[in-house]
This record gives sequence, C-alpha cells and structure tokens, in this order.
Amino acid sequence: MKIRFIDITTGAVQARAVVEIASDIFINEITILKRGNEIEVELPQKSFKGKDGRIHTLDIITFSDENRENFWKLEIKNEYLKWRKKNPKVLVYEKK
Repeated sequence: MKIRFIDITTGAVQARAVVEIASDIFINEITILKRGNEIEVELPQKSFKGKDGRIHTLDIITFSDENRENFWKLEIKNEYLKWRKKNPKVLVYEKK
C-alpha cells in the first residue's frame, strides 16, 4: 500500500494521508489526529441534510468487518509514525 502524507501545522490534525488503493486510484482526506497522547486515524465521510432536516453521514470507505477496518487503520497509523520519525514537526513561534 502506497501512502503519501501531507503535514498540517495547526490544531488536533497532525497530517492528511493519500492512499493508493489500486494502480492510479487514490483515496484522499484520511485524517491523522492527535487526541490527548493517542494518534487516531479518521476515515472520510460524506454528510448531507436529509428531507427530515437532520444531518446524516455515510462512510466513504466500508469494510467487510470491524477487524479489517481496525487492521487497515493500524497500517496507516504505523506508516504515519515511520514518516513522522523521518519528518519531525517543526513549530514556528511568532514574536508578538
């Protein structure tokens, strides 16, 4: 699995991942979050307002079972941690 990470410098979002799932077919907007001391992988969702006025969400990526989903997220998380070791986050502070 080929993964490319894009560094994000603000907030809980640490990076975005672009995953090549097949030759020349990519999934964008896989989000790497840091909540507390834990790194989490969040998959993209589509949200829309239904006729009933409520907001509904649909998963863009679906899996046959929860174990497969967790394994896939773990693979992305491990690749992110390897990438982050090679590309440490550089914080820039502005003097006020």
